[in-house]
Amino acid sequence: MDFEQILYDKADGIATITLNRPERRNAFTPTMIREWAEALEDARLDSGVGAVIVTGAGKGFCAGADLRGGEGAQMISEGQPSSAADFRHWLRDSVHYVPRAVALLDKPYIAAVNGAAVGAGMDMCSMADIRIVSEQARFAMTYVKVGLVPGDGGCYYLPRIVGLAKALELIWTGDFFDAEEAVRIGYASKAVPADELAPAARELAGRIVEGPAVAIQLAKQLAYQSYDSTVQQALEAANQAMAIVRSTEDAREGPRAFAEKRRPEFKGR
Repeated sequence: MDFEQILYDKADGIATITLNRPERRNAFTPTMIREWAEALEDARLDSGVGAVIVTGAGKGFCAGADLRGGEGAQMISEGQPSSAADFRHWLRDSVHYVPRAVALLDKPYIAAVNGAAVGAGMDMCSMADIRIVSEQARFAMTYVKVGLVPGDGGCYYLPRIVGLAKALELIWTGDFFDAEEAVRIGYASKAVPADELAPAARELAGRIVEGPAVAIQLAKQLAYQSYDSTVQQALEAANQAMAIVRSTEDAREGPRAFAEKRRPEFKGR
């Protein structure tokens, strides 16, 4: 697949999406949004992909929407919505392509955050299942600084990661916080030196890819569904998922390998 504003490669069962506008700190344009969503959909449909990593080229992860001219300015100039209702549909049919693609992705999605993730860029970072961050990474929900609300799912994702009170504090103040604080509040799993970020993300993704794919994907679905379920609904969903995974070859291979005191060889089926 050929892209203009992202890099996309697949190797060893891992798909890697690199936002590739380093001169703009990877601020996104309509083209980048479209390509990002297309890459996520390709990874979802490719049975050879077991995990997805998203990162940024250069010094930034994502600076949000690029509104300073060129193609990015189309988001607020050409076709500028004339009413609140029109704007609602306009956002849905542009930037929201990415969170909708993420919502369909049942494979592990890891953000390797190499630099600043600000505003909508932090929203995009928050969509990942796991965040591993460079010690140079910085974060801020800067919408409030320009009189806006989080428009790309930030009010949905962030409270589920750091809790409601902390999420509201970050949203209401727009304050920056660093990699150390990201780990402390549970926003990031760990912070590593910049030159160790890509290897750390690939090491984690590689460990996941070696696991039983069906069980891993169903576990992700159960975890997210539990946020909107009663205990009884969650237990019933787990019961149904268990029935599926128990029928897989991997579920037979795991106990067999344990009994034979060897490492299991999962096949994803």
